[in-house]
Amino acid sequence: MLYIIGLGLNERGISKEGLLALEKCKKVYLEEYTIDFPYKLDELRFGKKKIIKLGRNEVESEKLIKEAKSIDIALLVYGSPLFATTHISLILDAEKSGVRTKTIYSASVFDAIAETGLQLYKFGKIASMPKQESSFLQYVKENMTINAHSLILVDIGLRFQEAIDRLEKETEKENIEIDKIIVCSKLGTEESKILYGDINKLKKQNLPSPFCFIIPSELHFLEKEALERFE
Repeated sequence: MLYIIGLGLNERGISKEGLLALEKCKKVYLEEYTIDFPYKLDELRFGKKKIIKLGRNEVESEKLIKEAKSIDIALLVYGSPLFATTHISLILDAEKSGVRTKTIYSASVFDAIAETGLQLYKFGKIASMPKQESSFLQYVKENMTINAHSLILVDIGLRFQEAIDRLEKETEKENIEIDKIIVCSKLGTEESKILYGDINKLKKQNLPSPFCFIIPSELHFLEKEALERFE
């Protein structure tokens, strides 16, 4: 059996169901390449279970599937385990090989952004800001046509100042008018921070990873009232 278990947003975010599954597992792996963890990985402790870190190549190889044919193993994933398409591919490959899988969910960043006060059903396509290209803004443009909020996830390795500078330059280049944006950092942790304002104001900050941007669309009066708390 291959368990794919969400860790939630902090070192205590794993569910009771996830903990019970770990007790059955002979090996426990941790996928660490899709996110800058908001805590030190040695803070993750599950009894005497040894946690083995894996990179992208190992997760996308046949390694986990081969092992899961004979023993119960777990792959721990930050946030909710199926937020990244990599893990859907792993499940499909496992099922094709006759390996049973079980997904155990936990909170994701998409749950946590509700703390801003924005209504989740008003979000459009989720964009991801990579280190190089600017195609992520295409999703923002599409969302604007239907008056939907835009969540922009920032790739691992991009620091805050670099990311917000890119957001400013690329939106100007694409003639995307932005009044105010929201920045969320380390959501779900004790160091969680939400800021709301224009880019020039927020550029003066230096927030730690992981962080994301939200470009809001037209605001409901309750959304506006909620956001004013973070100005």
